[in-house]
Amino acid sequence: MATNHSDRTVADTGVSGDTHRAARRLSTETKASYKTTELLAYLACVVGVLLASQLVGSEDGHDDYFRADRAWLYIVLLTIGYMISRGLAKAGSRDPYDADGDR
Repeated sequence: MATNHSDRTVADTGVSGDTHRAARRLSTETKASYKTTELLAYLACVVGVLLASQLVGSEDGHDDYFRADRAWLYIVLLTIGYMISRGLAKAGSRDPYDADGDR
């Protein structure tokens, strides 16, 4: 006998007095991070910050307005934002999962 509980299927072993049940996971929390557009947007922003920091220099007697320390601060802030967005994505969404690996 099998009972379906939202995202899990529980199979009863059928042995009287045996309370052991085998659970089969039918969904993961969310997609892998490398499959999301969040990662691509994050990487594009990091490259943009690094390029902007490199290209904005101290020409024509001006100070360097976008120094490396500020660029790395922005990258840290982007990383924190990315980590929060992944945490929120993992908190409430489900991605179908098949034990055989077929989707």
